[in-house]
Amino acid sequence: MDAKQHLTDDTAPAQISLMQAFWYWLKLGFISFGGPAGQIAIMHHDLVEKKRWISEKRFLHALNYCMVLPGPEAQQLATYIGWLMHRTWGGILAGVLFVLPSLFILILLSWLYIAFGDVPLVAGLFYGIKPAVTAIVVHAAHRIGSRALKNNMLWAIAAASFVAIFAMNVPFPAIVIGAALIGYFGGRLSPEHFKTGGGHGKANKSFGAALIDDDTPTPEHARFRWGGLIKVAITGGLLWLLPMALLTLH
Repeated sequence: MDAKQHLTDDTAPAQISLMQAFWYWLKLGFISFGGPAGQIAIMHHDLVEKKRWISEKRFLHALNYCMVLPGPEAQQLATYIGWLMHRTWGGILAGVLFVLPSLFILILLSWLYIAFGDVPLVAGLFYGIKPAVTAIVVHAAHRIGSRALKNNMLWAIAAASFVAIFAMNVPFPAIVIGAALIGYFGGRLSPEHFKTGGGHGKANKSFGAALIDDDTPTPEHARFRWGGLIKVAITGGLLWLLPMALLTLH
């Protein structure tokens, strides 16, 4: 049974089983169109607003962290939430199912385009998808931006970053480092302009008590331990090293 229950603002959803999470991540893999912006917006609508598996504040905190990391932030966000809820298997299911259905859809669409791309009907279908996807991305970017950007200074940094990457071709890592430095020194020298409380109403909107709420204690498996860090680093290194070694040998 999914988390479709009648909830009041003060009532958190019941605990979600791994099987319930499995069906959701599988469904997400089939409907997550629109690139990272669209995928993140879908997860926000489902997990924060509708199912209330995670609160707005915790979702945006995880999103900010995943955006700093190299790689696909939407998949990283799904993997993190899955891991936070159901430990290692939850993270594996979320990460794999996030991309696996999309891979099959991509293979199917690629085959259709190669086999029938010159047919007017099929060509028209692909041509019509373009503006629809563009609209989804623009709407999703505004939806997430209106919640993550909580004051005029943050909006100004976002606008400057947009100009830097599209008009000036500034490397992405330089933009991230520059924004981080502005936030660090700005928060120390002029904290009133870098407050994250207040500001836009959407940024502070609450959808009611969540399963992982603002004040929910960090799960035992998510707490920092040096032993856990070393274990993860060794495992990740081996998962990268073994395929690279096989490729090098062949």
